[in-house]
Amino acid sequence: MTELDRPAVPVATTLDQPVEMRDGVVLRADVHRPASGGPYRTVLVRGPYGESVFRSQPVTAWLHAGMAVVLQHCRGRGSSDGEFVPWENEGRDGADTVAWITKQPWSNGEVVASGGSYLAGCALQLAAERPAGLKAVVASVTPHDFYEGLKYHGGAFAVGSAFHWGSMQGLLGVMHGIAGGRPPGDGFATLLGALAEPDAALRTTPVRDMPGVSEMFPFWRDWTDHPERDAYWRGLAETLRHDRIDVPVLHTAGWFDVFLRGTLENFRRIPGGRLVIGPWTHLSQMSGVGELNFGHAAAAATALLEPTQIEFLSGSTDGPRVRYFTMGANEWREAESWPPPGVTQTPYYLHAGGTLSPGEPEADAAPSTFVHDPDDPVPTHGGGVLLPDPVNVGPRDQRAIEERPDVLCFTTPVLTADVEVTGPVTAVLHAATSAPGADWTAKLVDVWPDGRAMSVTDGIVRSPGDRTRHEIDLAATSQTFRAGHRIRVEIASSNFPRFDRNPAMVRADHTVFHDAARASWISLPVRAS
Repeated sequence: MTELDRPAVPVATTLDQPVEMRDGVVLRADVHRPASGGPYRTVLVRGPYGESVFRSQPVTAWLHAGMAVVLQHCRGRGSSDGEFVPWENEGRDGADTVAWITKQPWSNGEVVASGGSYLAGCALQLAAERPAGLKAVVASVTPHDFYEGLKYHGGAFAVGSAFHWGSMQGLLGVMHGIAGGRPPGDGFATLLGALAEPDAALRTTPVRDMPGVSEMFPFWRDWTDHPERDAYWRGLAETLRHDRIDVPVLHTAGWFDVFLRGTLENFRRIPGGRLVIGPWTHLSQMSGVGELNFGHAAAAATALLEPTQIEFLSGSTDGPRVRYFTMGANEWREAESWPPPGVTQTPYYLHAGGTLSPGEPEADAAPSTFVHDPDDPVPTHGGGVLLPDPVNVGPRDQRAIEERPDVLCFTTPVLTADVEVTGPVTAVLHAATSAPGADWTAKLVDVWPDGRAMSVTDGIVRSPGDRTRHEIDLAATSQTFRAGHRIRVEIASSNFPRFDRNPAMVRADHTVFHDAARASWISLPVRAS
C-alpha cells in the first residue's frame, strides 16, 4: 500500500490537555488519537522547544500505525506551568505523564517514548524511572552524560553549541514569561545583540560573562563555573542511570553529529538495543552534508529510517542489531555488535617531516614545534558541530586551515589499496607546552587525489602544563580511504568556537614529539576486507 492508498484515519485531538505532576505543577500536551476503536498503544514525546518543534513529529505516521500520540511541553516551556531547569525534572515528569496516559480510556496501558536530542534525553530519563507501562524508546542524536560529551569534551567547554542552545532557551524563557504576564527584562536586548554578532560574543573572556546568555539563561554560569565533573554534574547524572533502563531502545546516530559519542555510549551501556548510524548531522539526515554528497542511499528517507523507528515503537524486534553507513564506499552495512567484527586497532605513527605510517618512529627523530596564539585560534571548519552558523558542519576541505603555521600535518603516502576505518578513533600525543596549560586537538582527514582534504572526525583534550602524554578521543567513524587517496592527521591547540580557548590565554611554544621513546600516534580501527 502506498502513501496515497492509505485510508483516512479520523482523528480526535485535544490541545493543551492538562496533566498534573506529583508536585502539583500542571504540564500541558496535545493529544492525538484515532477517533474510534482502541484502546491504543501511545507514543509520548516531551520537549522544551514549544509547539514549532512538534510540527516535525511524524504524528500522522504514528496514527496510521494504530497508535495514539501525546506531545507534551516540558515544565516552564510552551503552555506548561512551572520553571524550566535543564534535565532536572524530565524523568519524574515523564513517569507521571506515563501514569496519566495508562489511566485514560483510549489507552491500552502501553506507552513508548520517542525523540531526538533533548527530546531523546527526556525519553531516556523517563525510562530510567521504570514507570509501569513503558515498553520501548526511540532515542536519536542525544548525549549519554550532561558533562562529558555535552557541555565539555576532554575538559574543554563546548562554547559554540552551548551558546547556540543557551541563547535559544533564553529566548524561549522570555516568551514563556511574556505569556505569563512578565516583562522580558533588561538582558533581552543584550541577548538579541549577541545573537546578531555571535563572533564577538563567543570571544568574551571569561566565558561565564558572555553577554545576554549569561543574564537571560541562569544555568550558563552553572555550566561555566563547574569545569570539572564535580557534584553538580554527578547530581544531574543520577537522572540518567543507564543501569536502570530495562526497555529496548533504538538509537540513531550521525557520523557528523555533535552527540555521536553520546549515542554510541548509550547503545553500549543499555543492553538489548539496536543502533542505526548514518552520514548525518544533528539537524539533517539528507544525503548531502558539508561539502560532500554520499549518494541517494545515504538519506534517512531512502534508508527507511522512519518506518524502522515506527515498527520498533509498535513492538517489532526484527532487523539487524547494528546498521551503519560506510563513507567512501557509500553503502550500508549490518553487524551484530559495535564495533563490528574484524576490526583491529592499528597505530599510525606521526613521523618527523610530516609523514604518517604504521611503521614506528626513529629513535632520534626531531620534534615538531609551533606557536599557539589564543588571540588567533584555529577556526572551526566543519565537523560534528552545532553552531550558530548552520553551514559550518560535516566534512569540509581543510586546505586553508592546513596552511596555518599552528597546524601540523602528518600524511601517508598514496594508498595502493582501500583502507576501511570503522570503529572508535583515538590519538595519543607526547607533547609539551611553555604555558600553564594547553589544549591538544587531532583531526582525521581524507586527502583526495585532487588535493581536497576532507575532514572525517576530530577531538580535543585539555591538559595541565606539566603533563606530556595526552589521549584524545575522536569518537568514531566508518570511512573507507580509497586507493589513490591519503590519510592525514592534523595536530593543533585550538578549534574555536567549537571549543573555548584554553583559559591560560597566553601565547605559548608547543612541541610535539615523535621519536621512539616519545611516540605519538593515531589508533585507527582498520577493518579486514
